[in-house]
Amino acid sequence: MQGNEKIIVGLDIGTTKICAVVGEMLDDEINVIGVGSHPSTGLRKGSVVNIESTVDSIKKAVEEAELMAGCDISSVYVGIAGNHIKGMNSHGIIAIKGREITDMDVERVIDAARAVAIPTDREILHVIPQEFIVDEMESIQNPVGMTAIRLEAKIHIIIGAVSSARNIVKCCNKAGLEVCDLALESLASGEAVLTKEEKELGCVIADMGGGTTDMALFKDNNLKFIYELTLGGHNLTNDISIGLRTPLPEAEKIKVEHGTCIPENVRKGTTIEVPAVGGRAPKKLSKGILAEILEPRVEEIFTILKTELFSNGLENSFPAGFVLTGGSVVLDGIRELAESVFHVPIRIGEPNKIGGLKDIVKNPAYATGVGLVIFGSTSSSQTEFKETQNQGFAGILNRMKQWFKNII
Repeated sequence: MQGNEKIIVGLDIGTTKICAVVGEMLDDEINVIGVGSHPSTGLRKGSVVNIESTVDSIKKAVEEAELMAGCDISSVYVGIAGNHIKGMNSHGIIAIKGREITDMDVERVIDAARAVAIPTDREILHVIPQEFIVDEMESIQNPVGMTAIRLEAKIHIIIGAVSSARNIVKCCNKAGLEVCDLALESLASGEAVLTKEEKELGCVIADMGGGTTDMALFKDNNLKFIYELTLGGHNLTNDISIGLRTPLPEAEKIKVEHGTCIPENVRKGTTIEVPAVGGRAPKKLSKGILAEILEPRVEEIFTILKTELFSNGLENSFPAGFVLTGGSVVLDGIRELAESVFHVPIRIGEPNKIGGLKDIVKNPAYATGVGLVIFGSTSSSQTEFKETQNQGFAGILNRMKQWFKNII
């Protein structure tokens, strides 16, 4: 990849797996030419808790992707998620006094809206304008040149723990990789699986990973709302391990091979073999018991997401429905259970804006990785592909902010 700006690598550093997707830009099309993944053991709920384990997993995932793509990887676009990421809405007002609105006025009203108190261990990652209001005339996207007495702005502020992001960058650097940019994982997944019509009409995407479920609401081609829930596929595995009294690795296999969250879908008399702990003999249990363990946990996750949307007055903001993606949504019956909670059309989102090895990545588990490649293809930082480590974390944050301007 050295010196080739047409090769873009997305690195999804997740709680249960680390995935590297290598894309090649050909004209305006992205072709996937390599994929690598490796189990992740150094993260918890989206945040790094063991640097050495994370570095080792990154190296192995990247090596696998290099072998498949036939290239050397030195730079990556990395996703960021976790419960430290928060979004909040804010509102600012300034006086114009009957003259034309200028670019400086727009900056002033956004600065007024962003003047909110945030915790000392957090930093504003980006400020996303939602709409401007000119003398009570709403839903204006660009007020420059209009005559007004008063200008208002509604914005969405995204904040996060800078230490968590720095740890991700540090792990990549220790693995011999330069981080070109960071991107919020829910937004990257949205780039990979949502259609233009869904973003315009109003749609929610929920990326269910191993440690977190990342939710984002798009409407009028704008990001309106984000929410990070620290529940995911690992919680389902843990419930199975406790409920069936089996080791965690065996619980994960049972979930993947036999998991369903709709008890009615289980054929009567169907059994599964469950390995026991401590060298005890395996036992056979009804598959219905497994469904009864998974159903309440999955329903809990969807209920929390629904409550969060409704408590923020967004119950009528996603007429295009709900899109589920991420490695945990392959569970049997999860779409039907989501429909019973949200009462809107639900679909499983798979990456659909790429070519090349699309059969390999046509899986919800690769949504974030592919989205990061798409992000890299549109990022203005492509011309800065060989950013040196000396430029520091501030430069990454600045380019992250620039990307929001490009996609919103």
